[in-house]
Amino acid sequence: MDFSAAIINWYLQNKRDLPWRECNDPYRIWVSEIILQQTRVDQGLPYYFRFLKQFPDLSALASASEEEVLKCWQGLGYYSRARNMQAAAQYIVTNLNGIFPDTFDKIKEMKGVGDYTAAAIASFAFGIAQAVVDGNVFRVLSRCFAIDTPIDTTSGKKEFFALAQHLLDKKRPALHNQAIMDLGATICTPQAPQCPSCPICDLCLALEKKQIDSLPVKQKKTKIRDRHFFYLLISLPNDCTIVRQRTGKDIWQGLYELPLIEQDDTVEHLTESVQYKELENRFLGLSINKIHHSVKHQLSHQTIYATLIEASANKAQLKKDEELTDMDLLKKYPMSKLMEILLKKAD
Repeated sequence: MDFSAAIINWYLQNKRDLPWRECNDPYRIWVSEIILQQTRVDQGLPYYFRFLKQFPDLSALASASEEEVLKCWQGLGYYSRARNMQAAAQYIVTNLNGIFPDTFDKIKEMKGVGDYTAAAIASFAFGIAQAVVDGNVFRVLSRCFAIDTPIDTTSGKKEFFALAQHLLDKKRPALHNQAIMDLGATICTPQAPQCPSCPICDLCLALEKKQIDSLPVKQKKTKIRDRHFFYLLISLPNDCTIVRQRTGKDIWQGLYELPLIEQDDTVEHLTESVQYKELENRFLGLSINKIHHSVKHQLSHQTIYATLIEASANKAQLKKDEELTDMDLLKKYPMSKLMEILLKKAD
């Protein structure tokens, strides 16, 4: 049985109906691939349509404000993806006469584009024989060939990239790449894979050796950091409140949020903290009216425990990263998903 022929034949009968597969437009394919980097297809589809409606081409994305891009991206997380996309669009428009790069190496030079995304765009849009290797492909290959080399090591990545390129149907790279990705996404899943329905089950060494559940292998374990956020929704005269923009090299850079106190102590001791005292000095008559139950928000390397505190004050002295806004205009700002969840508590 030929590996590539088997998965392509299966794909032609079972492929998912996805809008970016209906064209070979590199811009649309690029948008879809960036959205799906950390997002499931069913979650990403509405964002894909919304993003293309607001930014239908490179020029529209390049000329937009960062705030517009982040607001459109709101809810997807990993906001550096959106910033990198806009920077790449601006580079293409300014330096490449608005013409999308059409080789694997040139595509990989785009900001925020790695080997996988470059291979996907190159093969889907331009028919270039470059194999894609993402989490789905790692899983299919490690199981089919019973490879226990850790996929998160340099040697492991080299081994899997070489194997993927060797197996690639050089005449039908787009079909092959789509097929192996769909196979991993729908059949060779992380848990409870549907082995009897797999087109390459007769080739699968892990199935033969009963190693399905132990592959692929990862060497590193991600350490999860706990953080405790206390957000203050401060009601000021004339139905105004305060928002601030996050700066620095931290999560949600460039997004907006309420005034924040981050500390490891409990909410009971919040008013004793140095940060709260600083707020009291800037917000005349600051008083706490209501403390909501905390919300647990999971990020890839962090667990955020966030508490919304409704407060009031008579007068505000703002910092450079803060601004005064009407309460009913809060939702116009690009904010994190967590901030959206917390604000709903105050509705």
